[in-house]
Amino acid sequence: MFRTVFTAGAAAALAAAALTPSAGATTGGGASFGGAPSGQASFRQASFAPPEQITIDVVQVNGSGCRPGSAAVAVAPDNTAFTVTYSEYLAQVGPGADPTAFRKNCQLGLSLNVPQGYTFAIAQADYRGFASLHQGATATQKASYYFQGMSQTATRSHTLRGPLQDGWQVSDSVPVEALVFHPCGGKRNLNINTELLTQAGTSDPAKDTSFLTMDSTDGSINTKYHFSWKTCPQRR
Repeated sequence: MFRTVFTAGAAAALAAAALTPSAGATTGGGASFGGAPSGQASFRQASFAPPEQITIDVVQVNGSGCRPGSAAVAVAPDNTAFTVTYSEYLAQVGPGADPTAFRKNCQLGLSLNVPQGYTFAIAQADYRGFASLHQGATATQKASYYFQGMSQTATRSHTLRGPLQDGWQVSDSVPVEALVFHPCGGKRNLNINTELLTQAGTSDPAKDTSFLTMDSTDGSINTKYHFSWKTCPQRR
């Protein structure tokens, strides 16, 4: 099962409240990541990431929240994680907002170029952004992950409730025993689907603008995906 941590900027009291059901921090969806590849039991946990720098190619970008060119991917120098930075990812309701602007989504297809002899799983995902919600309004962030060709997905959702005017962060982590790794010797894209949803609720959409963002104009706000590495069994 995923474990979830929620914080909301410097508002520590709000962050603590958001962990309770009454604050609306809810979760849903499956807990598995892809399907278990054959030979997983013979994998050996790597004590460190591959020494050679991995690279990631963005092979697919679709969705109302990430038109081509508005999402950038960068790998940490130590190969422990990679980040995705969005520049136009905002869902909103209120005066002047397009009727379809309350929901935005992004589908990324990533090809990870990993050194021979290593395989990876996504152990944790950190999402950050800013929320401006009037009393009665709500916003939801959703994400799912799966390897190409695998039917199961890991899905999480987090709901924020107004009044709220602050940064937000959620972290989804996978216990070690539940990690599922990219098949050794295969080439399957990692697909990441995210969604932002803002609803007026009991607020007045004729005069109150509420929004949820997961974007950044200066690169300071991004989503971060943490790797877990294993070495592949040697072929005989």
